[in-house]
Amino acid sequence: MPEHDQIHIVDDDEAIRDALGWLFRSRGHTVRLWPSAEALIDSGELGRCGCLVLDIRMEGMSGLELFAWLGEHGHRMPVIFLTGHGDVPMAVAALKQGAFDFVEKPFNDNDLVDRAVAALEQHRQSAARRLAERELEERLAQLTSREIEVMERILAGQMNKVIASDLGVTMRTVEVHRARIFEKMGVRSAVELAQVLASRK
Repeated sequence: MPEHDQIHIVDDDEAIRDALGWLFRSRGHTVRLWPSAEALIDSGELGRCGCLVLDIRMEGMSGLELFAWLGEHGHRMPVIFLTGHGDVPMAVAALKQGAFDFVEKPFNDNDLVDRAVAALEQHRQSAARRLAERELEERLAQLTSREIEVMERILAGQMNKVIASDLGVTMRTVEVHRARIFEKMGVRSAVELAQVLASRK
């Protein structure tokens, strides 16, 4: 399992922490256990975290405070809060701020693991989407200003001879630009180019 698929559990109750560690390992997951939010932050392991199972109430930094800290420092892993009955309103507020889910104690073991698996899948998809977006921006950055002009006209459906006339160049020059645009963008046709750029936010 890739490092970024690790499940990190933060709970100041050692018995709960150990039980959750056994539960996830029994289902084949790589798990790291932490007695406090501060211990997790100081470990430098957050980059390997695929899903964070977090007790909402702890000594020292609370689960909500850690959640806020993660957002402030650009950590995007999904967070599942473990809550007591009285903590549900706080957990609901955290959902509105981007938490993945909350599970109320006492919880069903399989339900908790299933939610974590769903969170891991979301994390993988989000990471893949961010990577694709970054690669697209890098490809676009390779285009010259003239290639961008040609690309815009290609996307508008203009024929090579029309583009050549608009830009005051020969058709052969447009064909060369077109070929270079397709190569740099990793596509084979104007349709593929349009599909790739349609995914851009």
